[in-house]
Amino acid sequence: MTDVVSVDPRTGRPVEVVAQETTHGEVDALCTSALAAMPDVEALGRAGRAVVLRRMADGLEKRRQEIVRLADRETALGATRLDGELTRTCHQLRLFAEVLEEGSYLEAAIDHQAVTPMGPRPDLRRMLVPLGPVAVFGASNFPLAFSVPGGDTAAAIAAGCAVVVKAHHSHPATSKLCFEVLREAATAAQAPEGLLSLVHGLDAGTALVEHPAIRAVGFTGSSTGAHALLAIIEGRPDPIPFFGELSSLNPVVVTPSAAHERADELAKGLVDSFTLGAGQFCTKPGLLLVPTGPSGDAVVRGMSQRVQAMDALWLLNEGVADSFERGTARLVDTAGVEVLAHGQEADGHGFQAVPLLLTTSASAIPDEVTEECFGPVAVVARYSDEGDLIGALQRTPASLAATVLQSETETELPARITEAFRSRTGRLVYNGYPTGVAVTWAQHHGGPWPSTNSQHTSVGTTAIRRFLRPMTWQDAPADLLPRELLDECTEVPRRVDGALQLAEPRPQTDQGQAT
Repeated sequence: MTDVVSVDPRTGRPVEVVAQETTHGEVDALCTSALAAMPDVEALGRAGRAVVLRRMADGLEKRRQEIVRLADRETALGATRLDGELTRTCHQLRLFAEVLEEGSYLEAAIDHQAVTPMGPRPDLRRMLVPLGPVAVFGASNFPLAFSVPGGDTAAAIAAGCAVVVKAHHSHPATSKLCFEVLREAATAAQAPEGLLSLVHGLDAGTALVEHPAIRAVGFTGSSTGAHALLAIIEGRPDPIPFFGELSSLNPVVVTPSAAHERADELAKGLVDSFTLGAGQFCTKPGLLLVPTGPSGDAVVRGMSQRVQAMDALWLLNEGVADSFERGTARLVDTAGVEVLAHGQEADGHGFQAVPLLLTTSASAIPDEVTEECFGPVAVVARYSDEGDLIGALQRTPASLAATVLQSETETELPARITEAFRSRTGRLVYNGYPTGVAVTWAQHHGGPWPSTNSQHTSVGTTAIRRFLRPMTWQDAPADLLPRELLDECTEVPRRVDGALQLAEPRPQTDQGQAT
C-alpha cells in the first residue's frame, strides 16, 4: 500500500504519514454505502439536513485553532487567511441550512387538472429531487472552503445527496481532520453512516469517478485535471454531469480617468490582489490593462516599486512551484513581453516564488499572456485608446471575473467595457478587486469555458442546483407525493396553476431561529 504523506511547503520536507491510499475495493465499498444511504439522507427532510449542516459548522468552530494550525502547516497560507477561510466555510454550511428552510430551491410547481384550449390536462406536480451520490474533489488552494467541508459538500448534502470526497494531496492531514469533525457532527445529528466518506490517492479518484453509484462530479482545479476526469466520464456506460471550475485570467481595466485620479491607490490594490495568497486564487487578476501616458505610467511605476519590495512567497506544493517556474519562464521568453519588476530572491528553502510583474502592448497581446499562470505574476498590457482596449478585450478568453476600475463620473467608457466583457465573464466587478468572493444568494462564481463548464457554480446558493434533477408526478395519489407538493403545504414558495404563491412565515424559536 502507498503512504499518503503530509509535506510542509515551507521546508519541502515530509512531516507525517496521514493515511494509506484508498484501494479500489475500499472505494467500491464507500460508494456502495453512499448509494445505500440515499433513502435515509432524503428521509431526513429539509429540516433534518439543516440540522446536520449546522452541527457540522458548530463542530468546525469548536476545533478552530487545531484546524487552522494544521492547515497552515500544510499550505503556508498563513493563520490569518485560514482563520477567515474557516469562518467562510462555517458560513457556507449554515447558509445552505437556510436555503433548505426557505425552500424555493425546489422549484415546486403544481398544475391541477383542468380543461384547456388544448384539451383536458392531467394533474401535474413538479419539483427538484437529489441526483444521487456525488464525488467532490478537494482544491489545493482552499483547504477548507473548497475541500472536505467546503461549498460543494455543503450544497450536495443540502440537496439530499451522499458525498464521497477525494482529498487533495497538498493537505491530507487537514482533510482527514475536517472529515472526522464532520462525520462526528453528522452522527450526532442522526444522519446515516454513508452520508460522507473520504478517499485518498490519484487512483482512488479515478475509481471514484468510474463507479456506477456516483451520479455527479464537482471539481475545482486545473484544466488538465478536468480533461482527465472528463475522459473518464466519457468512458462510462452512463455519462454523468461534471461541474468544473478551471482556469481563469480575470482581466482588469484601469480607465484613464481612474489612473489620473488615484494612481497610487490603484497600484497598491492591484499588487495586493494579484499577490494575495501568493497569487493562488482562481480569481487572481492575471492581465491588467492600463492606459499609456503619464497617469498610466504612475500606476505602473507604483506597482513596480511595490513588487520590488516584496519577499518571496510560499506556494502550496512542489507541483505548483514547478508550474509557476515553467509558466513565468515561458512568459519572460515571449517576444513582446518585458520584465517590469520582480521581488526579492528566494532563500532556497521549500516551495517559494518570486513575485513578478511583466508588461506588453495591448495592441499585440501574445497568446502566452492570455493563459492563466498560477502564482504571484501579472502582465500589464498598455493601451493607447478605446479601440486598442476593446480589441484587446475581445482577444482574451472567458474568465470567472472581469473588473473595471473607473472614476465616479465616467459612464460611456465603462459601458462599452461592460458590453465587451459580458460574453466573457460570469461576474463583473466595479471599483473593487476580483479576489475574494462573498457567499450569498446573489453570488455567481462561473463563466464561459474555460473558466467553468456549468451554469450553476460552486459559490452562492444556486450551487445546490448542480446536484438536483427535475421530477414530475402525474395524477399521483396524495399519499405518494412529497410533502412540498401536497395541496395543503404552505412551507415553501410554489407556482400553482401558473400563479406564484409565497410560503407562510415560519414561527421563530426563543433563539430567533425559524423552526
